[in-house]
Amino acid sequence: MTAEIPLDGLGAQSLVDLALDRIRGDILRGVIGPGERLVEEQLTRRFGISRAPVREALRLLGQQGLVEHLPRRGVRVAELSAQDMTELFGLRDALERFAVETALVAPPDPERLAELERATERIERAASDDHEHAALDRAEAHREFHLALVALAGHRHLLRVYEPIIMQLQLYMAANMRREAEQRSPAEGAHRHRHLYEAVASGDTVAVLAALAGHGARTYLAPELDQS
Repeated sequence: MTAEIPLDGLGAQSLVDLALDRIRGDILRGVIGPGERLVEEQLTRRFGISRAPVREALRLLGQQGLVEHLPRRGVRVAELSAQDMTELFGLRDALERFAVETALVAPPDPERLAELERATERIERAASDDHEHAALDRAEAHREFHLALVALAGHRHLLRVYEPIIMQLQLYMAANMRREAEQRSPAEGAHRHRHLYEAVASGDTVAVLAALAGHGARTYLAPELDQS
């Protein structure tokens, strides 16, 4: 049973943040699946709070690309078609390759490289955790890593194009990592990201592109990608 949110001493914004974190966590951990409706009344009963913070949390989740607000049909978890997923993952791949090729024309910027290393270490810590929110921690660390990878290019407009693609894909990226961790050790995913980081740190563009090509971003998404 899901624990109730403690309400003592919490202001309106705190309630929004807590509702946001709880719903977002349930989506990224797979508790609530793509296309599933989110009913305000049910959420308010579950959290023991009024509708206003729940409604604001759902609005923010819409901005993050995790839920969709449908006219006269309420709110549901965002869902992509197989074609949408294929196109968006293809764009992600192309933008990451471009970012790497741009970043490694010269030795990587030390500050941006340090940020990528911190993201790598966060993935490794999350891989070693085994608690209720471990899957969410891995999803957050994974998203942070790929944003740091693209940020290496120091290309503001590239990052502006890349971020909404990652937002739309984050639910499916989390599912891919979660299923990998269920079928294999989470340490394997962490090792793959460490290998990519080390290739970047070496400045070897060919090695980085090879690591990206074998990264397995959608290896465990066959059920969604095989939609007719």
